[in-house]
Amino acid sequence: MTKTVKFGIAGVVVAGVAALAIVAAKRNTTKPVDVRVEAVEARDLVASVTASGQIQPRTKVDVSADVTGKIVRLSVKEGDLVTKGQFLLQIDPEQATAAMQRATATLASARAQAAQAKANLIQAQRNYERSAQIQKQSPSLVSEEQLEQLRTQAEVNKALAEAANYSVEQAIASVRDARQALSRTTITAPMSGKVTRLNVEEGETAIMGTLNKDAATLLTISDMSVLETKVKVDETDVARISVGDSALIQIDAFPDTTFVGRVVEISNSSVTKAAGAASTGDQAIDYEVRVQLTNPPTETRPDFSATAKIVTATRMKALSIPIIALTVRENEELPQGDSAVTVGREPTKQVGKRDVEGVFIVGTDNTVSFRPVKVGIAGERHFEVLDGLKSGEKIVAGTYQAIRELKDGALVKPAVPDDKKAAEKKS
Repeated sequence: MTKTVKFGIAGVVVAGVAALAIVAAKRNTTKPVDVRVEAVEARDLVASVTASGQIQPRTKVDVSADVTGKIVRLSVKEGDLVTKGQFLLQIDPEQATAAMQRATATLASARAQAAQAKANLIQAQRNYERSAQIQKQSPSLVSEEQLEQLRTQAEVNKALAEAANYSVEQAIASVRDARQALSRTTITAPMSGKVTRLNVEEGETAIMGTLNKDAATLLTISDMSVLETKVKVDETDVARISVGDSALIQIDAFPDTTFVGRVVEISNSSVTKAAGAASTGDQAIDYEVRVQLTNPPTETRPDFSATAKIVTATRMKALSIPIIALTVRENEELPQGDSAVTVGREPTKQVGKRDVEGVFIVGTDNTVSFRPVKVGIAGERHFEVLDGLKSGEKIVAGTYQAIRELKDGALVKPAVPDDKKAAEKKS
């Protein structure tokens, strides 16, 4: 073998090794990504909003005192059932009774003075009329000056009689006020219901409600026949809730039972932050939603903790994809002056590019391509598909990290489901 032939064979070997190295390097750069693949299919979807709160009666009354005094008699205890008008407690009526007696005496005195003033008026009028008659018959017996004095006296007595009548009316009003103040010392039930809170004991002093409402509340009566769950809903979710939406309610005191409810009221203003709480710029805004229970147990008490799952929309046999499959990618240049985009289904701002939602379609050769998708309601684990996909198409449904890093044309390796792995092990 000549030297030239040897060098030729060596060159071929080196070229072959180099080619194999290039192929191996290329294979290493196109190593498939392990992903989970699912088919687009129809599912029943339920969109809901979950919020927590407390059980409260639909109607309740905080009973407070309109007068200040010591409680001398208390006839109810917490948990008692009462009817409208039933006696609850008695505030010491001694001062109110004395005031009533003074007002009554003043009224009697005013009426006596009015009677006297009326008698004086009648006497003065008769004197004037008699003197006027005499003067008419015998002008020399009664002078004009005397007649004028009698006329003036009659007018003065008339004014005094009117003043006495006004004094009587004023005394009557004072008696009415005193009687009302005396009646306020007796507290009766303003409605039928259960005494759910009793803040006082016999012997304590009740204060007027106008001075301090919280301290003046003596007891609370609640109508336990109609109960509600008052929950706080975030501003991003409250717009999806409507009056009449159905709800499933879980009460912590009854962990093994789910109750049915319906939204009856949505507040128009946000829940006010507690006084003295620190304010922050990114503070969450909540709205109060009232969910009425349709089948509350009789053992339910006010302020029980509860969680309401409010159903906002349902879709039967809707084309759907896993929530994790939906991702965001840069799509196209924006028109000049337009910088509004949609990222994560919420409006944001970005210059020069528009981000769109979509999924990665898995082709027959296990390469993926990004496709924009329009989605509707969100269930617990799936999005409703409105446009962009067909039933049966294969999409990348995990993992989250893999979906974030995927690019168009990437090679993927569908993961074997856990149930299939188990079957292969048994075989």
